[in-house]
Amino acid sequence: MSTKNDYYDLLGVTKTSSGQEIKNAYRKKALEWHPDRHQGTDKEEAERKFKEINEAYQVLSDSSKKSAYDNYGHDAFSPGGMGSRGGGNPFAGGGPFGSAQGAPFTYTWSSGSSSPFGNADFGDPFDIFESFFGGGSPFRQQRQIPRYSVRLEFMEAVNGVEKEFDIEGTRRKIKIPPGVDEGTKINFGDFTLSVNVAPHEFFERDGDDIYINVTIPYSMAVMGGTIKVPTIDDEIKIKIREGTGSGTMIRLKGKGAPNPHHRQKGDQYVKLNILVPEKMTRTQKRIIDDLKEEGL
Repeated sequence: MSTKNDYYDLLGVTKTSSGQEIKNAYRKKALEWHPDRHQGTDKEEAERKFKEINEAYQVLSDSSKKSAYDNYGHDAFSPGGMGSRGGGNPFAGGGPFGSAQGAPFTYTWSSGSSSPFGNADFGDPFDIFESFFGGGSPFRQQRQIPRYSVRLEFMEAVNGVEKEFDIEGTRRKIKIPPGVDEGTKINFGDFTLSVNVAPHEFFERDGDDIYINVTIPYSMAVMGGTIKVPTIDDEIKIKIREGTGSGTMIRLKGKGAPNPHHRQKGDQYVKLNILVPEKMTRTQKRIIDDLKEEGL
């Protein structure tokens, strides 16, 4: 005869309790008896109780397992119980649940040790508990992943770079993808890397877009012309239209920084500033006077 505690008594429910009532009872009992809430000799008792509570919940929360338990008690899950007697157990032999011998249900234990529940194996109770609470125990402290930081030059961040780091005492080469920006955090699995980016001489960055200020002479703003503008890849020629005003922005599509997630590039924006001479020659002054007379 089985000496195990009654599953209904363990959770404090009855055979007529609803599925939600069983869930609520399990939640209350599992939180109460979680080993991380107990110390010393109490912890050993809590571990035993915690495993029993999880075993009870697995059976009573599953309608088919609950039905077997209601009919045969703990023997329904014991190879040496009702199923081996060949008598009244409908799950023995070629029953509707396909159990050739013994118990109608099979469980596995992934820890590599023997089951704490005797002949039947009801899985790791901590995995069940954490799954019930959305993937994490409310008591266990998560493993702290080491964090490191690196300072990159502007173009290293834009183009990507390979760096060597001492990671937990081991020298490792780490590939940093193109397009990382100030404050980017990269998860390498066993550690996290935070990126700081040094400012550039003339490029500025906002997300994936690059900005640059370019000064053109007053005559070019009036008459138009062509200038060369540096980008993060190369130098290109752009046309300045006649009558360009100071602060005009020219967009260079696809000439910005790559995005580290999808590698699609942003744009580069060229802001045009007009150089106004502080001192002018007599000839220049005469030209400006002529323009004034023309209303320009």
